Amino acid sequence: LLPRNNVLGFFPPSLRWQHRPSVKVVNEPVLAFKPGSPERAALQQALNDLRGKTEEIPCVVGGEKVWTADVRYQVSPFKHSHQVAKYCYADKDLLNKAIVSALGARKEWDLRPIQDRAEVFFKAADILSGPRRAEILAKTMVGQAKTVIQAEIDAAAELVDFFRFNAKYALELEGEQPISAPPSTNSLVYRGLEGFVAAISPFNFTAIGGNLAGAPALMGNVVLWKPSDSAMLSSYAVYQILLEAGLPPGVIQFVPAEGITFGDTVTSSEHLAGINFTGSVPTFKRLWKQVSENLDRYRTFPRLAGECGGKNFHFVHASADVPSVVSGTVRSAFEYGGQKCSACSRLYVPDSLWPHVKAGLLEEHQKIKVGDPAEDFGTFFSAVIDSKAFARIKKWLKHAESSPNLNILAGGGCDDAVGYFIQPCIVETKDPKDPIMQEEIFGPVLSVYVYPEKQYKDILHLIDSTSPYGLTGAVFCKSPVPGRLFKEQPHHKHSPYTLTPTIWHHKYIRLTKIRPSVFLGAKKNIRQCLIFGETRYILKGTQWLSG
Repeated sequence: LLPRNNVLGFFPPSLRWQHRPSVKVVNEPVLAFKPGSPERAALQQALNDLRGKTEEIPCVVGGEKVWTADVRYQVSPFKHSHQVAKYCYADKDLLNKAIVSALGARKEWDLRPIQDRAEVFFKAADILSGPRRAEILAKTMVGQAKTVIQAEIDAAAELVDFFRFNAKYALELEGEQPISAPPSTNSLVYRGLEGFVAAISPFNFTAIGGNLAGAPALMGNVVLWKPSDSAMLSSYAVYQILLEAGLPPGVIQFVPAEGITFGDTVTSSEHLAGINFTGSVPTFKRLWKQVSENLDRYRTFPRLAGECGGKNFHFVHASADVPSVVSGTVRSAFEYGGQKCSACSRLYVPDSLWPHVKAGLLEEHQKIKVGDPAEDFGTFFSAVIDSKAFARIKKWLKHAESSPNLNILAGGGCDDAVGYFIQPCIVETKDPKDPIMQEEIFGPVLSVYVYPEKQYKDILHLIDSTSPYGLTGAVFCKSPVPGRLFKEQPHHKHSPYTLTPTIWHHKYIRLTKIRPSVFLGAKKNIRQCLIFGETRYILKGTQWLSG
């Protein structure tokens, strides 16, 4: 047998799996926006340009702007008297027209060389990185209540990375070809799906909206994009940037719509080829059921890709470094008001460390500044996204006030007079199975359970069995034992971590754009994850030519 490292050398070049040279791409730098810096001045000017203004946003079908009678408004979460966008909902007839328009553009777009398609996204990334960076940040801050740093790592750095790295990996993917034995030639032809892809994006990441619609389009597909009502301003800006970069008008149809109407229409079309989704579990389940019920009418088997909720944990071992626990937990739980599917919402601390961790959490809690991020760049987080979120989180805080098992240690105040403001709340629970430890809140609420130090092994099962969500988690420890036990956990039959989670050891949960993770959306050193995401939206055809 040949040594493993000499196997390729056994075959002549013509018989090896072929690869093309890779395109060099690096992560987009995160700007600091220091006082006196040019990026800060540009952003402040962009924010001033939006002050008191309402942008009109139509549906766009086949490159034509369409207004319907169903007019809606997006308001700024931290100042709900400011209507930042006026937009309209597409009805069933307009959505069906969008499907026809998309299908009409599919063949020409799919037949374009991948180099041409990739160039559109490289150019869009350059536009985002440069001339329209301040605009997209300002619209994300005003429309989605993000602080300057949260907007920067999302709407600029992450979205630029999505476009550039997706394009890079698409080029590399097509360059991978099978072995050919002369005089015959084997080749793979990568093409888009046979039909259209429905992209349904959330409010909390401008980058996710651009990626959910952009990634399938890059791979030769046509897309119906339903942006979130609460991210309409930034989503439309991303759509305009793609058009400016050279995306043909019919490739992505921009169709705001009522959720049920959109879901019912796309899942009833025989041409549905895929759904690219980020949002709630109930919504994705409904879409999945509709696809199943309509399976006999489709021309192909639709591909569904969804990222849903999270009830993410921080597990603290007795060997942990307390300052790291405090800093990481506060940032993970309360940045962007906990409105991330990867945010920490349940903390497990040993009784031996709890007095120190508690003191640290309360000290840091006092430093958190909640306010208007457009006026004060020192704001830690701002208002929650809308009135529905405000009411939902307020209901959980009332539960914390009334339950005998729960004790509010800090925060929890609510005020929606000007904006949808909720103070960050830390709750200690005596019952690790209280609903506040099990159900997703999607707000600035951190629940803490203090466990007997010697029972830390039992806590692993408790974390596993408490919630069906298994998106992200963090283990704080200096001892190698807890880390090893968590690594073994995915092999358990009922472990939620069979759902491709991300677990960080002695780190905080997903705070920056470059922290690698398994679920779609990470970057930098996770080439296979992004390529796997792209292959969901292509078909592979094999060609064999005999000499």
